[in-house]
Amino acid sequence: MINDILTVMWKEIKEILAYLSGRSKLSPMIFVGVFGIFLPLQMGKTWVESPMVLVYSGWAALFLVNSIIADSFAGERERYTLETLLASRLSDRAILFGKIWVAMAYGCGMTWLSLSIALVPVNLMYGQGGLLLYPFTAGLGIAGLSLAGAGLAASAGVLISLRAATVRQAQQTLSITTMLLLFVPVFGVQALPSGWKARLVEALTAADITRVVIIAIGLLAVLDIGLLAIAMARFRRARLILN
Repeated sequence: MINDILTVMWKEIKEILAYLSGRSKLSPMIFVGVFGIFLPLQMGKTWVESPMVLVYSGWAALFLVNSIIADSFAGERERYTLETLLASRLSDRAILFGKIWVAMAYGCGMTWLSLSIALVPVNLMYGQGGLLLYPFTAGLGIAGLSLAGAGLAASAGVLISLRAATVRQAQQTLSITTMLLLFVPVFGVQALPSGWKARLVEALTAADITRVVIIAIGLLAVLDIGLLAIAMARFRRARLILN
């Protein structure tokens, strides 16, 4: 099965490169420029010291996966290659996992690359003879949150792309879903009474960041596994061919 997954992954890598090239060759460069140069220079030492970099890592990986995952099955359907893929000897799980893993690798790889590049301008401008690096626990948090964020976007995106008639439809549905997941909690907090918001701020300020990150990764992992299980249950080769 591993060989089959690698076969699908190699196919997906070539298609993602073609997809990104067709949209805008500058998109990945712009992303690296923002998260690898612009924001680090704006934040200075805070970039490696603040817990905000953990939030950036999770959001960035999710955003990057969202930008390509809609094409996973809807794109195959538009290009009339889905039937050929499904008629191959590759197993259902190999096809599904191969597409998800490549999307996650792209999202996490670009995120980690950007955060690594960010250390260069931060040290050049603010190092003052010392070496500024992410704390070890922050590095683990970055890895965990980016993987969890990428997994969430990949699992949800594949699930949506399986049933979407076009890439555009899949992108629109995924964008709406992501906005709801991200902004509903924010607006929900804003709607709380001022006393409740004050208590929430106090609790977050006093909270152990490491524990908060572990809980966040755990919750995202549960969501990832749940969405992946649903995608596996809904991936039915015969039904997809008929559609």
